[in-house]
Amino acid sequence: MNKGILCIIGRPNVGKSTLFNRIVGKKIAITEDQPGVTRDRIYSEGEWLGNHFTVIDTGGLEPEKEDTIMSNIQKQAQVAIETADVILFVVDGIEGLTSTDREIANILRKSGNEVILAVNKIDNPKNGSDVYEFYELGFGEPMIISSEQGLGIGDLLDEVVKYFPKEIMDSEEDDLIKVTLIGKPNVGKSSLINNILGEERVIVTNIPGTTRDAIDSYFKYEENEYVFIDTAGLRRKRSIDENIERYSVIRTLTAIDRADICILVIDALEGVTEQDTKIAGYAHDNGKAMIIAINKWDLVEKENLTYREFEKSIRETLGFMTYAPIVFISALTGQRVPKLMDLLNIVNNNYSLRISTGVLNDIINQAVLMNQPPSEKGRRCKIYYGTQASVRPPTFIIFINDKELMHFSYERYLENQIRTHFGFSGTPIKLEFRQKGK
Repeated sequence: MNKGILCIIGRPNVGKSTLFNRIVGKKIAITEDQPGVTRDRIYSEGEWLGNHFTVIDTGGLEPEKEDTIMSNIQKQAQVAIETADVILFVVDGIEGLTSTDREIANILRKSGNEVILAVNKIDNPKNGSDVYEFYELGFGEPMIISSEQGLGIGDLLDEVVKYFPKEIMDSEEDDLIKVTLIGKPNVGKSSLINNILGEERVIVTNIPGTTRDAIDSYFKYEENEYVFIDTAGLRRKRSIDENIERYSVIRTLTAIDRADICILVIDALEGVTEQDTKIAGYAHDNGKAMIIAINKWDLVEKENLTYREFEKSIRETLGFMTYAPIVFISALTGQRVPKLMDLLNIVNNNYSLRISTGVLNDIINQAVLMNQPPSEKGRRCKIYYGTQASVRPPTFIIFINDKELMHFSYERYLENQIRTHFGFSGTPIKLEFRQKGK
């Protein structure tokens, strides 16, 4: 699914965070009646009329301020502007047009993005005539809303979704295996791509991807055809600091949404970071196949059991994805890069693996004989049968007598039994329990 990206921009205290919470349907952004409360970009998923999209809430822009906090806010807002498909420019209908609004309008006009102007805090539609002054910003007819009261939000979202990219995928691209490299900036993702493409020398073509400023690199390895989804800005030379590192996450999420397989690249000298864990968690929750590549392994001073200790540490930190194979590589020297490519083929096969209903139920029946399902207040969970519903990721539907009786630990036990027989290295497995007859 190619999700659109909506970015909410405006000066401090115009109600951006309240609008963000209203759009995503839950209270995530901090909302206080104090300028500059939202200092970091916050993102979540929104949905309107079947259109799924990512919403970014930015800190307030004040272009004339030069202090450190405002400088950081402007940095993260600029990254959001570069990434967004649609920008929602929010102004305060009570306070009226300000010089800061005009400055922000100048920034947005230069961005070349689609911009929708929303005049907020108009709790009474009869006061809509007070917004005429905002026409001078040059973004067409303003949308009159009240994020606090929820007024005009539906009309606003109707206008927003018009500008999201429509996913067009032909049968030729459906046959391609889409791979993206995820992880912190400066861990060697672009070097790894260059090593792979340079070594194989089988690039078909480089064409602009659907993600702004991204390049999709097509190549073939053995019997499979792949496309590397290069996250926006990956090849652009720019200073990497803590803010850019944090603010570039949204581009990575967009690449993950398009991908089949994600390669989590970790710097061997730093180990797993909090950002690595969050990004990997997003890929796992979205059912993506995973490989963990520990880069710069050639720079690590080797001691006894270093390899095993490092792997153990990774497994403990990323305990939710123990299925992901780990490979220690060097993008610079090419060490074990061929092994990584072999893993891509293996993981792709597992991601598409289908088990027959008969074999699956033999595994389930054997698992039940070895370990009875849980019971509660004298009622035992009964498993009738299972079937595989889909692949990529492998998804199994298991029919039982009462969903309330199924415990998480037994669900994990069944997953482990399936993996014991078929491995499924590199791919998550989804188990869906349904009550028979429903």
